Amino acid sequence: ITTVLTGPLDRLLGRKLRITGKGRCNVTNNCDIKTFMENIPGDGRFLYSALNRLSPTQTMELFESHGLKLKTERGNRVFPQSDNANDVAALMTKLCRNAGVKLMQAHATGIAAEEGCVSGVSTDQGFIPCRAAAVCTGGLSYPLTGSTGDGYRMAAALGHTIVEPVGSLVPLVERGHDCAAMQGLALKNVTLRLKNAKGKVVFEEFGELLFTHFGLSGPIVLSASAHMDRKGEAFTVDLDLKPALDEKTLDKRLLADFDKHKNSDFINALGELLPKKLIPVVIEKSGIDPREKVNAITKKQRASLLRVLKAFPVEISGKRPIAEAIITTGGVSVREVSPKTMESKKCSGLYFAGEVLDVDAYTGGFNLQIAW
Repeated sequence: ITTVLTGPLDRLLGRKLRITGKGRCNVTNNCDIKTFMENIPGDGRFLYSALNRLSPTQTMELFESHGLKLKTERGNRVFPQSDNANDVAALMTKLCRNAGVKLMQAHATGIAAEEGCVSGVSTDQGFIPCRAAAVCTGGLSYPLTGSTGDGYRMAAALGHTIVEPVGSLVPLVERGHDCAAMQGLALKNVTLRLKNAKGKVVFEEFGELLFTHFGLSGPIVLSASAHMDRKGEAFTVDLDLKPALDEKTLDKRLLADFDKHKNSDFINALGELLPKKLIPVVIEKSGIDPREKVNAITKKQRASLLRVLKAFPVEISGKRPIAEAIITTGGVSVREVSPKTMESKKCSGLYFAGEVLDVDAYTGGFNLQIAW
């Protein structure tokens, strides 16, 4: 077996693997297959065979059987106990060497085929004759690690359909400047609802997010991006800033705070309810004069404030560039690949694995499990 390393100089093997999970490597998600399938935004039926051959539990057993101790954290995310992605890459490298894999530092330029069968791989260091070639070149995210679209070009040259690659699990850009005013503010317990142009909720999740100079980031924002189609449709994010309280309970909380600060300016009455950076923006969206005395605020004005707290709107103009995406959605059409073997239906001896295929999932270790 020969592994050809494409892209820039990668003497350190597993370069992309080493930066996953912010350098900790979220190797899989400790869940059953049914739960796993629920974390795939599209039609994940293609993956049933692969997951039944190598489930998340089996992946964990494989790593631990070779000495890599694992731990399960919030959301069933699985990490090495060392919190070091280098340990995962080092183990993979060791297993390759133990299996007799020959590693080549070369640039693959194409895959040759004769009479519908793979016959070899062309590289900048010569031709490698072979009866089978596996394309594991990744998508287009993190191009500095070597994911530059080579796999798509090779697959297309052999007759494969390429579903347009776009960034997924990527931060969202705001149409406006509210997020920039709150740059650096992280919220841990909010509910995000992604709405399309018709106002339909296409995604909803509870968790953490971050306001940035360009818009929104954080786990629930990245997951939301997977539900934005390729048509350039307008989307709006609504944030429930107090998901633990229904409107009636939240209104009682407001009345209690207002009573406590009844002689204060409105802008000084929300400090116990909201983070400091969030208050001016919430007040602006409520339409209430920040210098109005609390005891003069009407029931109608309070209802307006409640609407903002339960559905804080952020208009989205689009996603950040694909180079900033955690994964690429799109790629080699799975209709042209055998789900049991990952072999091409177009060319015998041609195989695909990982992000080069048109399969992707939410954050939480699911995408690496798909690659394994």
